[in-house]
Amino acid sequence: MLIPTPLTQFILGICLITVFMSKRANAQVVISTPNLGFSQACASESFNTFNTTFIFSPASAIGESNQFSIELSDAEGDFSDPVIIHTTNAGEVIVSPTTLSFSLPETVAGEGYRIRIKSSAPVATSSRSIPFAAYYKAQDSPFTINNLVSTGAFCSGGSYLLTIDNPGNGSNDSPLLYPNLTFNWYKETSPTTSVFIAEGPTLSVNTNGTYFAETNYGTCTSNSFSNRVIISEAIAGEANATIASSLGNPFCPQQGFTTLSTIGGNSYQWFKDGNIIPNATDQMYQTNESGTFSVQVDLGDCSASGSIDLISELFESSIDVAEYNEMQSEETLLVNVTTTAQNPIFEWYLNNNRIASATEATFQASEFGDYSVVISETSGCEASIEYVFVIEEAFDLFPDVEKIPNIISPNGDLINDTWIIPSEYVSGTNTEIIIMTNRGKVVLKTNDYLNNWPEDDLNLTSINQVYYYIITTTDNQTKKGSITVLK
Repeated sequence: MLIPTPLTQFILGICLITVFMSKRANAQVVISTPNLGFSQACASESFNTFNTTFIFSPASAIGESNQFSIELSDAEGDFSDPVIIHTTNAGEVIVSPTTLSFSLPETVAGEGYRIRIKSSAPVATSSRSIPFAAYYKAQDSPFTINNLVSTGAFCSGGSYLLTIDNPGNGSNDSPLLYPNLTFNWYKETSPTTSVFIAEGPTLSVNTNGTYFAETNYGTCTSNSFSNRVIISEAIAGEANATIASSLGNPFCPQQGFTTLSTIGGNSYQWFKDGNIIPNATDQMYQTNESGTFSVQVDLGDCSASGSIDLISELFESSIDVAEYNEMQSEETLLVNVTTTAQNPIFEWYLNNNRIASATEATFQASEFGDYSVVISETSGCEASIEYVFVIEEAFDLFPDVEKIPNIISPNGDLINDTWIIPSEYVSGTNTEIIIMTNRGKVVLKTNDYLNNWPEDDLNLTSINQVYYYIITTTDNQTKKGSITVLK
C-alpha cells in the first residue's frame, strides 16, 4: 500500500477544492425575475416583437456553451407545459444585465401569461414574471353582423338570431375566417356603455335593445368590432323590415350590383315599384337599378315589411347622331353629346385611336370610319358612358354619267351594281323607263327611275343574262338598247 507524500496530498487537496468551488459556484448562479418591457402584449402580423430584461450573477459562472431560453406559460400562468419562445446562441450572452427580444405564438389569448428565464450551463431558472395579457390579433378591423342590416324583429314569445357575417359584404374581413378567434356579444346600456351578454359566433335575442359583437382580445381589444343592430319585438303582429344597400344609397352602379338585405325570417318576397319580382325570395336581392324596392318577411307568428327608395348615381347623357351615318367626301358631320355628369371629361376616338385635340362635348367629324366618345364623371360616382357611331361615304344615286351603260355586275361590291343612266332620264324628268327580258317580259316600268335597277336578286346562273330597255322622254325622244347582266 502506497502512502501519499505531502506533495501528492497538496495537489489532491487543490483538485478537491477546485471541484468543490466549481460546484458551489454553479449552485449559487442566480437569474433575477424578468422585467417586462410592456404592460400587455398585443401582437399582430405587423407587430410581434417584445423585450424583457434580467440579471444573472455571478456572470463569471456562465459557461461558454450556455444558452438562455425564454419560456412562456399558459394563459393562467402555469408552467407545467411551457412553450420556449426564444433561445440565444451558445455563448452569445455573457454580460449582465441583458435584454432579449421574443415573439408570441399566434395561439396566445388570455390575461394571465407569464415568462421565465432558464440557462443551460449552468442550469438555472428565474422566478416567474408578473402576469400580463397576451393576444395575437389575427384580425383587427371592423366587421359586419346581420348582413349590415341595422334592425331586426322577433314575434312575441320568439327570438331573433344575430350572426357574424362570413365573408360579409364588400371588403368585410370576417373574423370567422380565423379559427383561433372567439367572440363576445354586448348590449348597449347607454351611448357609451354596454354589458356583456354571451360568447360565440351567434346570439339569440329575445329582449329589445341594441346589440353588437367584438372579437375577444381582452384588454387588447381595439378595432375588431361589429356594427350595431337594434332588435325589437313585433307590435300588433307587424314589424319594420329595414332594408340596407351594400353600396349605400345613393349608390354608384359603376361598382357593380348593390345587394339589398333585410331582417332574418322564414321566407321573403321582394317588390319593385309595387310589382312583385319573380323568384326574388331570398333575404338578399341584387340590383343596379333605381326605384322603390320593398320586401315582405314572414317571421312565423307575425310578419314584417319595409321599403327603400334606391337611387342610382349614374349620370344621364345623350348623343345627337344615329349609330350609322353617311356623308359625302367633301362634307363634315357635327356631333354633340349632352350630360349631367359632374366635371365631365370627353374622349373621342376614330378607329380606336384617341383624337388628342377632341376634348369637348362637340366634335366636327370630317373622316369616314368607326367613332366613339367616352363621357367620364370625375367626381361623385366617377363612372363612364360610351357611345359608338359609324360614318360612311354616302352613295351617289345620281352621278353625272355621259352614256347609257350596257353592262352591270350586281355582286355587292358597290361598283357598277345597278344600271345608272344620265341624269336627264332619272327621277324628276318624267322620262319613261321600260326594261324587258329577252322574251319581252316587262320587269320594270316607271316614270321616276332612281338608278336602282335591279333591286331584287335576278337569280343569275352561270350564263350572263341580257335585258332590253326603252327610254322615252317627255318630247317622245326614244332610246333603245340592251343590258348585259354579268354573273
